[in-house]
Amino acid sequence: MSKLKLLAGFLKLKLPESWVDTLSITPRPVVRGREIDTKAHLASELVGMLRDANDPPSIDESRAQLAVMARKFERPCPDAIDKTDITLPGAEGPRAARIYGGQGQDPFSQTPTLLYLHGGGWVQGSIETHDGLCGWLAHLAGIRVISYEYRLAPEHPFPAAANDILACYRALVAGDTKVAVDPATLVVGGDSAGGNLTACLMHDLVLEGRALPAGQLLIYPGMDAALSSQSMTDLRDQPLLPAARIKWYLGMYIPDGYDWLDPRISPLYSETLAYQPEAFIVAGGHDPLWDDAQSYADKLRSAGVAVTQLDYPGQIHAFMSLTRVLPQGNDAIGKTAAWLRRILKKG
Repeated sequence: MSKLKLLAGFLKLKLPESWVDTLSITPRPVVRGREIDTKAHLASELVGMLRDANDPPSIDESRAQLAVMARKFERPCPDAIDKTDITLPGAEGPRAARIYGGQGQDPFSQTPTLLYLHGGGWVQGSIETHDGLCGWLAHLAGIRVISYEYRLAPEHPFPAAANDILACYRALVAGDTKVAVDPATLVVGGDSAGGNLTACLMHDLVLEGRALPAGQLLIYPGMDAALSSQSMTDLRDQPLLPAARIKWYLGMYIPDGYDWLDPRISPLYSETLAYQPEAFIVAGGHDPLWDDAQSYADKLRSAGVAVTQLDYPGQIHAFMSLTRVLPQGNDAIGKTAAWLRRILKKG
């Protein structure tokens, strides 16, 4: 790897996209008619220089990589947002959480809320790695965001994360925490593994007959552990999230003896979809999980659920967390915030 080539790539990433397009001399990949966006292509090439898709890191290395990526490429939480660190219940004890809200607002009083579940392949990520995204959603939507830190594999494999989230939701809507939450003005959402866990929570809530939230926010979610979709095959070598790394994540998350197509792992196979709340689904066309999002949206619609779909055919996995360099990430955050405002009746 040429250090000079790597440095030049990082410098180009900071330029406006039209400039990067002018400077590019190689054709951009096209997958089934979806051409990758200019800066998304450059970011993918840089990640490909930095890591070998077929050589998984250690757990500690993987967690450190995500933390560094968040610091370098995610816009920080806006100054207009106050943050309050608390704990909320989990299945086996309290878990870290962070409340985001407008300056001077009581973080604990009843107000429209997004309960956010971070991504990271069930093995990495935290309230810190998604601090900027949660802050911007709170700011642009004018709502409270509660970011929740569920237990991670492999130390705590399935069903620990799903059980933590279910325990947290039960406590919030039952009034068993100091945070006042009304399910009628609550959305649950997350990105990637957090989107998967959001859909798994909807499945659990329907089976338990519990009060459902007003909506579910699914940002490039992983919905099918079969890993047999067309986009998974077409984009198996996509540097941001290659198929080999997805299999590694799932191998760490799911213990021996579990069915990978269990709806609490692969919510695409849930039989509760007809009873679920309105959904907002974000997908990138150069993400192996593109078809997961498309298939889940189709199944929800077929079951009679209202779905708003926000597709970016030229984008890569995690683009809403790469907002220092990918303008489409900021666009998606703005449109997601507008949906949150609508469904939570904020204007």
